[in-house]
Amino acid sequence: MIGEFTLKKTSFLLFLVLSILFFHPSFSYADVSGLQPCKDSPAFTKRLQNSVKKLEARLSKYEPSTPPFLAIQKQIDKTKMRFDRYGKAGLLCGTDGLPHLIADGRWNHAGEFIFPGLLFIYITGWIGWVGRGYLQAISDTSKPMEKEIIIDVPLALKFSASGFTWPLAAWQEFTSGKLLVDSNDITVSPR
Repeated sequence: MIGEFTLKKTSFLLFLVLSILFFHPSFSYADVSGLQPCKDSPAFTKRLQNSVKKLEARLSKYEPSTPPFLAIQKQIDKTKMRFDRYGKAGLLCGTDGLPHLIADGRWNHAGEFIFPGLLFIYITGWIGWVGRGYLQAISDTSKPMEKEIIIDVPLALKFSASGFTWPLAAWQEFTSGKLLVDSNDITVSPR
């Protein structure tokens, strides 16, 4: 009985391994599924042509050398330049003709997410640092809860103007020991 069970188990495992080895799906090695370089995308080219065509239709309503004519002509030039930069930057477009940002960790797409990501972290840090400074400053006043609801604009602007140096200020407070509080000063729930 035990030998028969072991034989069935071994046969099943052997069948499973052979199935995996011989009937595995073929793999696709595309850059990113369904996307192609914008410079080669017909939808991207069509989007450029439609944008320029709409602007040229507006342009035809004005006399040359008039301010509206010159403004629209400048907008056409900027549109062509923007589409040209997208094509040269190596961005990938979908079937909609729009560039897609790829944030999968590959270094050839790093420029698409590293700079915007760092800028996002800097701006959110700025906002947090300014808010922290404002809350610390109003905590010493006679009515701090009121100043949380009705913001003291001159005080808030003072902190906002100096908030752009928040990484240096945070590092300075961290190294001096002012950034973190002692664990004894933190209230803990009795649960």
